[in-house]
Amino acid sequence: MIQENIARIRARMAEAARTAGRDPEEIQLCAASKMNDAAAVRAAVAAGADCCGENRVQELVQKQAQGAYDGAPVHFIGHLQTNKVRQVVGAVDLIQSVDRLDLLRCIQKEAAKRGVVQNILLEVNVGGEESKSGFSVREAAEVAAEMGGYSNVFLQGLMTIPPISRAPGGNRGYFAEMRNLFVDIGEKKYDNVNMVCLSMGMSDDYADAIAEGSTMIRVGTAIFGARHYMK
Repeated sequence: MIQENIARIRARMAEAARTAGRDPEEIQLCAASKMNDAAAVRAAVAAGADCCGENRVQELVQKQAQGAYDGAPVHFIGHLQTNKVRQVVGAVDLIQSVDRLDLLRCIQKEAAKRGVVQNILLEVNVGGEESKSGFSVREAAEVAAEMGGYSNVFLQGLMTIPPISRAPGGNRGYFAEMRNLFVDIGEKKYDNVNMVCLSMGMSDDYADAIAEGSTMIRVGTAIFGARHYMK
């Protein structure tokens, strides 16, 4: 099932990219593997997922020990508590969900202690929702400008989860705003910044995200199914 699902998603990704005049090779598929076991993650990697994304530190540590991500990069995509940063820094290729300054500072401190440079994305609360964490568009631009002060952290782009839309195409305005921010920051040539990843779009809206410039979509349910839980 997982192999067929990924093939179906790849076909739809390619169609969305071509419709937007983009090269399908520009867009990566991140398998969001929350609540799915190591066997399911290995199946997704074997089926061609470009990377795996974990939401929970406990699951990340457990599945790494089981070799779940062998053959693909692993990203942390969930809310990260500062007291768990030490378990994530240096253990993942990318932390996509850096959503506040105290977390950024904690990652810098831990990375410096370990003598590594941790790649990150800034999570942007593009819809300004009180129920969601993340920097505002203005704050994200300000933080990017200050990245030269974080010598052990490297900013590679932005991530967002827009408001839930009940209408088809309802999030395209948010996705377009993220693309504009992404391009604007990239043009500034800040230190410790190389804007290569715009992570936006999930199972229900990834075609719209691709149309507006996403370079990475995070897909869980459409790959693993809604009820494929860890045993």
